[in-house]
Amino acid sequence: MISRSLKPAVTRLITPVARFALRIGITPNGVTWVGAVGVVVSALYFYPRGDFFGGTAVIFVFALSDLFDGTMARVSQSGASAWGGFLDSTIDRITDSAILIGITIYLIAQNDVLSSVVLVSLVTGMLVPYIRAKAEIYQIECSGGIAERTERLMISMSAIALDGLGLPYVLAFGMWILAILGFTTVVQRMLIVKRALR
Repeated sequence: MISRSLKPAVTRLITPVARFALRIGITPNGVTWVGAVGVVVSALYFYPRGDFFGGTAVIFVFALSDLFDGTMARVSQSGASAWGGFLDSTIDRITDSAILIGITIYLIAQNDVLSSVVLVSLVTGMLVPYIRAKAEIYQIECSGGIAERTERLMISMSAIALDGLGLPYVLAFGMWILAILGFTTVVQRMLIVKRALR
């Protein structure tokens, strides 16, 4: 949804930087790994300590790698490899989970029942891409749904950062929205596959 409308403009903006990175010998997979390690370490260090705004700022910087690695792969002479695509998709699951796990650790330590809602968001966040991957085995295009990865990531990180700035109830609101949208997207994709298999 949002990602589809913004992607062309963002790609045009970062393509010169991606070309420069390739010229100096940086590889797309190298960018993927640096970004992934940065996000995971930051999420599991800052969030359990309750440093939501600072942690989100650091994670945002590392998360930019997700924009660059794909663009670098597309503009490189060798193109995007199957391994690169698989690696990027797998690491997306790891980084997304690390963000919610970091928040969950903090909430559990505070005896906050919101941790259960975040766990629902974590599970649905894993199911959405799983359903798509499983559908593709049956040659079914299943990329629809109300909230894809970009939308879910924007909601979670915005809610976390705003909570870090002291805005009341925003974390609870964001996590509930994330859980509801994730569950809805899972149902939508299951229905897409069910209709296609009939």
